[in-house]
Order: sequence, then structure tokens, then C-alpha cells
Amino acid sequence: MGKQAATKVQAGAVGTGAIAEVEALPGAAKLELVNSPKREKILIGMLEEVGSKGYDATSVRTVLDRTGLYRQAFYDNFADKDTCYLAAFDAGVARMEALAIAAAASEESWRGKLRAGLGAVLDFLDTEPDIGRGVIVEVHAAGPEALARRAETMKKVTDFIDLARLDREGGESPPGIAPEGIVAGIHAVVHARLSTGATTGFRQLLPEFMYFAVLPYFGADAASAEMQAARA
Repeated sequence: MGKQAATKVQAGAVGTGAIAEVEALPGAAKLELVNSPKREKILIGMLEEVGSKGYDATSVRTVLDRTGLYRQAFYDNFADKDTCYLAAFDAGVARMEALAIAAAASEESWRGKLRAGLGAVLDFLDTEPDIGRGVIVEVHAAGPEALARRAETMKKVTDFIDLARLDREGGESPPGIAPEGIVAGIHAVVHARLSTGATTGFRQLLPEFMYFAVLPYFGADAASAEMQAARA
């Protein structure tokens, strides 16, 4: 991918309360992570509660019970549960995107960036499965605005996947729907694992995901090589 997808991460570690600016692609919107400790605690608590109990069973009270904060702290930041979840969803997506960008920053090729970035996201799901479930699974119960934001996120990932065309050297080009199918397939597998309560084993999916992503663009030999590289 090289210059076609410059990456940078500014500020400190993601999730520490600092504001981080992350630019994934030229012209991409910058992500601003929360800088208020109480706000961040509520956002994390919301995703953990939704991920462990489900969106419908989560309330402002259950989030406050989990975080140990008072109602005033919540309502100083959010109008209601739905507003809080939307902000939490954005923060969760931003956190995973920042981890992926940081992991991929030292890689030059599209394949290297995908392997490093996707691996970082899968590592995060192994570490924080409730947050992953809160972002990936329970978004369906949160309503049309949450689903619209998920669609925007999926589109950004799809656009990155299709940058593989820039690394190809001749041969038949994959159909235009290929990147959408790759992203939908990976998402479906992760969604299914999280939905059934899996808390580990996500990183182990990386070799097969890499094979699936590389195959349409570079062929079976390259896909097999990537699968082996992801196992290393």
C-alpha cells in the first residue's frame, strides 16, 4: 500500500484518557478519543454491560452499578442510554481502529498492513470480548442510527481492503464486490463467535482470514503464503 495509505498515531496509548488523533487514509476523518476519565469510564462500562447482559437488559442504573459512578456523572455527559451507547460505539470502533493503525504503521505492503492490523483487532477481542460483543453483536438491538454508524465503519474497512488492487501486478482483476464480500465474511465469523459467548480464540482465526482476503486479489499461492505467515 505504501504512500497510498499513510498512517499515523499521535499522543499516548489509546484508552488512557489522552486525546489521540488517528489518520488511517489520506482525507480520512480524524478520530478523537475521549479525554474525560469519568466519561471514558462510562463509555467502557456501557460497552461491557451491553456486551455481557445485552442491549435491552442494560440501563443507566446497571451501567452506574458497574462503574461505581453517580447519576449526575452520567447525565453531565449523556442525555440517555441510547445517546451514551452511540458514543460508546464510536469510542469502541475508534479504539480498535487506532490499535490496527498503530500495529500496521511499520508495514509497507498492503498484505503486511492487513496482517498486522487485523491481528491487533483480534488480539483486542481476545482481551476484551465483552466490549467486542457490545460493538459488534449488540449494535443490532440499538436501532437504526447505530446500524448506520456500523455501515460507515464497514465501508471504511471495505475501502481499505480494495486498496489491494494497487499492489497487484497484472492478471485478472477481482470483481467489484470482492472487498465487500471479504469484509462481510470476516465480520460474520467474528459475529457468530461472539454471539455464542466465545471469549478466546479470535487471534487463531487470523491465518484463515488472511487466506480469504488475499485469494481474490493475488491468487491461491499468495494466499497460502499469507496463511503461513500469519501462523508464524
